Amino acid sequence: MKQITILGALLLAFFALAVSASRYAVSATNRTASFVAGKPEIESFSAMTFSPDGLLFVGDSKGGTVFALDINDARPASPEKPGESPDIESRIAGLLGTTSDAILIHDMAVNPVSRNIYLAVSRSGGRQNWSHNFFLPNDLADASILLRVLPSGEIEEVELAEVEYSKADLPNPVAAERDHRWKKGIPMRVDTITDLAYHDGKVFIAGLSNEEFASTMWQVDFPFVEGVKATTIEIYHGAHGKYETQAPIRTFLPYEMGEDLQLLAAYLCTPLVTLNVSDLKDGEHYKGRTVAEFGSGNYPLDMLLYQKEGKDRILIANSNLPLMIVDPEDVKNYEGSITEEVESYLAGVPNEYRAGLGVQQVDIFNADYFVALQRMPGGQLDLLAYPVRRF
Repeated sequence: MKQITILGALLLAFFALAVSASRYAVSATNRTASFVAGKPEIESFSAMTFSPDGLLFVGDSKGGTVFALDINDARPASPEKPGESPDIESRIAGLLGTTSDAILIHDMAVNPVSRNIYLAVSRSGGRQNWSHNFFLPNDLADASILLRVLPSGEIEEVELAEVEYSKADLPNPVAAERDHRWKKGIPMRVDTITDLAYHDGKVFIAGLSNEEFASTMWQVDFPFVEGVKATTIEIYHGAHGKYETQAPIRTFLPYEMGEDLQLLAAYLCTPLVTLNVSDLKDGEHYKGRTVAEFGSGNYPLDMLLYQKEGKDRILIANSNLPLMIVDPEDVKNYEGSITEEVESYLAGVPNEYRAGLGVQQVDIFNADYFVALQRMPGGQLDLLAYPVRRF
């Protein structure tokens, strides 16, 4: 009788798994039902992120468009550690038939299903024109190549001639003919999309619109069946001592604080700002809450959320400052906002510094590691695996 009971339980468990898998398959199919087959006309791989089920979202600044791509990379894998790649620019140059000084890596994203690492790359020689301290890869070239780094370390080009995809056009992106105010010769169009994130069926896109108050947060439900909503953003920048509406968010991530979904956003010269998603209304203007000033003369380049000893942590990679760690509980508990100039360029929520100068891109690989692109003292760019326990 006991054997029959165990067998029955196993059959029930198997049936439940089968139903769950069937429901997931239907859900995944519905998410891509509106996709079309062909080659997506992506003019610039300006920013990238993945959904939890392995769809790749690409922000195209030049085209003013967000793409969702099914890149046929949804086979689950669980390698213990990512493959590292010293001097990755030289390896990419060999693959593409050019020299390492012609290679620029614009963004990096890890597929959370396959654990493959994706790189948006240009080979136009843009790095040879790096003549300004505040230039970024998107200022110098349009990334047109998508590469995949396997856990073994092997690098391969991703062919996009025939994929399933959908797209959403951003309303009123910054005009192509407008030039940057202090980066001479650089069109503002490169900052149409500075970062994007996927959270719970919605894509958030930060950048510049053609509105009078140019800094904008767009949001669009996925699948892309409805229109894109746009909210212009204003913040107080304590290091500059003024309210600003023209500087775009450089990097951000969604984070749930109690019942509210917040966007934690970092700007040039490193103010940290919270945006309450429920208050971001289409066609309206929103004033963010500045909760920290982390230092002037610095680009925040990338942010990731990870867990250590059961607690959430936020890691920020920077152009001219070390890696920073922020406790989201400190953000949650910070009262008020910074609305006056700060004398030391530092104020509000604290952060902890960690070694990591030269880290340009970061992303979570698994619970134990994140991956980083780091410019080394000798000049080469390395793809490295960092243990979470160190941070």
